[in-house]
Amino acid sequence: MSRTHASRRIAVAIPAAFGAFVLTALPASATSTPAQIATSKTNGVAYLKSLQAADGSYAGSGLSNEWAFSAFAAAGTAAVDVTPGGDTTKNARTVYRNLLSTAGWPSASPVVTDYERGALNAYAAGVDPARVSASRNLVADVYGYWQSTEAGYFGPSSTYNGTVFAALALGGTRTQSGGQRVPQALLDSVVARIRANQHNDGGWNFSKAEGNPTALNSASDIDMTGASMAALCVAGVPNTDADILQAKAFLKGKLVPGSGAFNGMFGVNTDSNGWAVSGLNACGINPQTGDFLTSMGKTPVDFLIAQQFKPGGGFKYLPSDTVPQAYASIDALRAVAGGGFTAAPPTPATPGTPKWVGETAFTPGSAAKLAVTVDDGAGNLKVCSVSVTPTGSTTTLGDVLTAATAASVPSGCVTSVTPPSGATGPVTAVNGKANSGSGTWKVSLDGSAFTGADRGTTVGIGDTIALRWGA
Repeated sequence: MSRTHASRRIAVAIPAAFGAFVLTALPASATSTPAQIATSKTNGVAYLKSLQAADGSYAGSGLSNEWAFSAFAAAGTAAVDVTPGGDTTKNARTVYRNLLSTAGWPSASPVVTDYERGALNAYAAGVDPARVSASRNLVADVYGYWQSTEAGYFGPSSTYNGTVFAALALGGTRTQSGGQRVPQALLDSVVARIRANQHNDGGWNFSKAEGNPTALNSASDIDMTGASMAALCVAGVPNTDADILQAKAFLKGKLVPGSGAFNGMFGVNTDSNGWAVSGLNACGINPQTGDFLTSMGKTPVDFLIAQQFKPGGGFKYLPSDTVPQAYASIDALRAVAGGGFTAAPPTPATPGTPKWVGETAFTPGSAAKLAVTVDDGAGNLKVCSVSVTPTGSTTTLGDVLTAATAASVPSGCVTSVTPPSGATGPVTAVNGKANSGSGTWKVSLDGSAFTGADRGTTVGIGDTIALRWGA
């Protein structure tokens, strides 16, 4: 990352309830009480509300304050309830959804973390990231950055953080019913890359280390260790896993006994503590007990709350600062509230307002993207974004496969399908691999149970399509 520490919030900082450990009933040994945490959340939310622009926005070109949605959700505030001067037509969720839906978003030269940031924050705001609009599917956008020659990486492997936030975005943004929308085979592939980048000291950094002994032996970063831990856990790795335990030990070794801060490569600061605590939260590791209660009775949560202005609610970036900083306030509030790097949207307080919004049907004649994986059962996973132009409100698996055979991003996701045409009929071969005995092609939509793949299978807007060969 070429940006300064405070501004490099990779436009993707944060999943989560990713199984996030919510700090509501802490053991007696914890030093920040539930009442103190509740007050911190209330004041923090008030400060983040003050950052909303008069037009209702938190986001614009480049990095912005949209990460506030992840903090709001973790703290129990629905983005749709956040309005400038009570003007509900300019509520934060609607304004953000409209921004994500524009053709010019995120920029003329986007990178994968743009879409990961969008997915994580749209989810927290109550916008289905796969159904933002008729033309915006953030899950498919992320799929388009899969590295076919380095399976498991998203975006250039040299910028490792893009792969970490892919795991956070794809594993952490669940379906509206709370289910995992992407196949486990995809998450497992990303997990393998995250493990391969773990440094010898137990942590991670923003750059690729896999295969480079010098890099693997270099010092790790507090922030990326927290994010990588969260990525592993949200992808299904248990907190008893050896790599999680090594990361936990790395963080423990960086604790400052007198304050509960983590002493990282950028020194003591709120952002690093926030990311580390969010990583612990996402893995269900209490940041106020055990290894994270120092010999002087301090915890990482204590440090964060000590950084908060009272009653203003904003958080300092450095202990010496005299004014609050937006990113530090977002990172701190999300962590203190018990969040990982995103969180499921809370139920809105505004009467009659739905928890979720999202496009419900294709626009006939208009192009739309779908996220597709093809797993041949032999370790050859294909991942891509496919553009379709339905003639109705839904399309079919056959039409998606026909479109994928013609073009996909990355290319080569689907090279052949049998039968190659037809409105209905079982799919008997994909990419040259044919059904054989009990091994047949099956399909899952949005994480549903795998069933026999048929060209006539109905596919709706935003459906995440997983094809798999097996029994």
